[in-house]
Amino acid sequence: MPVNFFRHRPLALPVLTLLIVVTGCSSADDSAAVTVPEPDGKATKLCRNLDKALPAKVDGMGRDDPEPRSALTAGWGSPAIILRCGVVRPPKMTDPKVASGSDPKAVAGEVNGVGWLMEKRDDGSSRFTTSSRLAYVEVTVPSGRDTSGALVDLAAAIKKTVPEGIAD
Repeated sequence: MPVNFFRHRPLALPVLTLLIVVTGCSSADDSAAVTVPEPDGKATKLCRNLDKALPAKVDGMGRDDPEPRSALTAGWGSPAIILRCGVVRPPKMTDPKVASGSDPKAVAGEVNGVGWLMEKRDDGSSRFTTSSRLAYVEVTVPSGRDTSGALVDLAAAIKKTVPEGIAD
């Protein structure tokens, strides 16, 4: 069984701050089409509840959901901040390098009571996946956008609708 190093991980604010600062460097694709996750029934129910609780605005931008329309996906702004609920656990979530802080492109952290695996992508965007929740929620923030604002704005809805626990 993989080690879940996110369960008791303290707030990694200095590393999170560095990751947030690094994300604001280049342009992103305006594409608003996403792959809809295909979770099991339990996660689908949690994701549908999350969809109903999501804020109308994230990082000051109005909601504009991507195609194809689904209760498992949401988007805000252009280029869009994209949320996908019910994704599979990212392989990095059990990577010892991430737990030790030695992976330069991935770090564990927490924002407003929600644990995240934070990954810097080659295109300059950042991908965040919740940890220690009964469904994995992925948020992709395009390069040049405020990652901290997005995570803060989404935290309350995630905490309210996706209980703590281990998804798989």
